[in-house]
Amino acid sequence: VALFVVAVSGQFLNPRSIMRGKRSMAAPIEPGAIPDRSLTPGATRPVAINDVCSMLHEEVVRPVSASLRQQVFQEYGIAAVHPDDYEIDYLIAPGLGGAEDIHNLWPEPYQTPTWNARVKDALEERLHQSVCAGKLNLSTAQRDIATDWIAAYKKYFRTDKPVS
Repeated sequence: VALFVVAVSGQFLNPRSIMRGKRSMAAPIEPGAIPDRSLTPGATRPVAINDVCSMLHEEVVRPVSASLRQQVFQEYGIAAVHPDDYEIDYLIAPGLGGAEDIHNLWPEPYQTPTWNARVKDALEERLHQSVCAGKLNLSTAQRDIATDWIAAYKKYFRTDKPVS
């Protein structure tokens, strides 16, 4: 009986079992929500904080040229494209020093129900504001969003699901 009590109490006190419970509450990650790291590891350009913060985030985002868009779709093996299905997105946004480079672009789906382009846009704005407010180092923001933008969203919004 004592061994049973120890085993059961250990299950409740085990941090891994607590983490498993937390993960099950998280919103699932849909296919296509995260870029292929071998194709899109992220790329930055040299930029000063003053340059990043002198313009609003919306003013810094540049449209991707048609030829570069086509190259990104081709690289990802997407042949038939409806314009409303994807945003060719910067993994590291220009407002955070992201470069207009094939290694920083990916076809981000609009249609995934949870982790989509609109959710990532909210993260980009949050990071831009935090960097410009001096609350976050630019290189940390770049690294976090390039490594795993969904994990970065969860970290900076302090939630496992996108905020409405």
